[in-house]
Amino acid sequence: MVTFSHTDTGTSEQEWAASGVAALPELPLDTAELAARKFVVLAAHPDDESLGAGGFLARLHAAGAAVDMILCTAGEASHPDSPTTTPEQLAAVRLTEFDTALSGLAPSATWRFLELPDGRLAANADRIAAAISESIAGRTAEEIVIVAPYRSDGHTDHDTLGTVAADVASKGGYGLLEYPIWYWLWAGTGDATWNGWVRVPLSQEEQQAKAKAMHAHASQTEPLSGQPGDETLLSETFLEHFERPWETFAWHPSTAGSNSAADAERIFDEVHSRDEDPWSYTTSWYERRKRALTLAALPEESYESGLELGCSIGTLSEELAQRCRKFLGVDASSAALAQAAERLANYPSAEAKHLTMPHEWPDGRFDLVVLSETGYYLSREELTELLTRIQASTTPGGTLLLCHWRHPISGWELDAESVHTMARTHLGWPTHGLYQEKDFMLEVFTAPDTSP
Repeated sequence: MVTFSHTDTGTSEQEWAASGVAALPELPLDTAELAARKFVVLAAHPDDESLGAGGFLARLHAAGAAVDMILCTAGEASHPDSPTTTPEQLAAVRLTEFDTALSGLAPSATWRFLELPDGRLAANADRIAAAISESIAGRTAEEIVIVAPYRSDGHTDHDTLGTVAADVASKGGYGLLEYPIWYWLWAGTGDATWNGWVRVPLSQEEQQAKAKAMHAHASQTEPLSGQPGDETLLSETFLEHFERPWETFAWHPSTAGSNSAADAERIFDEVHSRDEDPWSYTTSWYERRKRALTLAALPEESYESGLELGCSIGTLSEELAQRCRKFLGVDASSAALAQAAERLANYPSAEAKHLTMPHEWPDGRFDLVVLSETGYYLSREELTELLTRIQASTTPGGTLLLCHWRHPISGWELDAESVHTMARTHLGWPTHGLYQEKDFMLEVFTAPDTSP
């Protein structure tokens, strides 16, 4: 259990700046995707919303997204030893501050106050869950994103609220964004948790709106008076964590209606039966450019044996086959494979084969394995099995290349970030190279060389 005090020095912002947190991937939701969703934003206390998600709230407002804010407590227990301000008086002050801050960040947002006691949310989990359920009523799971404090933030109210939000999201298949606050104080940069998070880079206008909102919470950022017990709660060094030109979230996409590998076989057969090139692999500049980057990222000029998982109609397969003495492209769609086979016909040592991954698997060992735009069409269990098979089938020193679209994949459990994070965690292989931009990420791993 984490224990800390707001007076602790904690991890400095200079340490966090040197940690690599600024290089986390961006949240894969563009303006149109934000506008199409309703965001239920939860705060345990006034100022949580500004510190953890103020810039994001400003972005949601600008995008025209529906925002429903739920404030659980008035934060009346922040100065228990104040000689000048009673808890009731402080509650009134903090609620006014909250209204001012939220009006500046997202004036179109609706908000309500649950009037729960500060420091005792754990005893009111059912009421919180009911309030969330009321806010999301009438919307499909794909339309909802819940935004809540990080469930392991270290503050009892934050942890409770985050845990309730995560439980509601998990049961309903809703998207979930968790924002850390006290984590930046007590956690060390060596803690691996933040490595799987995402960033929301803030524009200058969003940074200014957030700074103004934080300033509105004067009861927390300035002393109530000069007397003992009325000291400033949030120190200048702590507030530095929230002056970054980005905000950080743990992102869990919607899992509503998630499909599996078996569903993929049926779906993609139908898609390819209607259109020979449904994703414009042969004509799209995006696709042609991405293939060029993929091929350029391979660390070896040639390979003994290559395997492409999810080869589709074979546009990448044809170019990979030229780099491999032997090559195998596999896919679950028979319709797509017919085209892949035609493209590979000019390469005697290359073939296309119908297999449904990960339950079916080719024989042999490979020094090149490519998984491009395929990993998120699996469930977590299926991806884990796939990674285990890759681990067993890749020769020592071999190359694994992953490349995935970074925007939400409707109807599927995983997204690009979760696929790559699972690969890093499960395999434990060193990353040879990583390239990412707004639309896709490309990562190359090297299998450990076990030779003497």
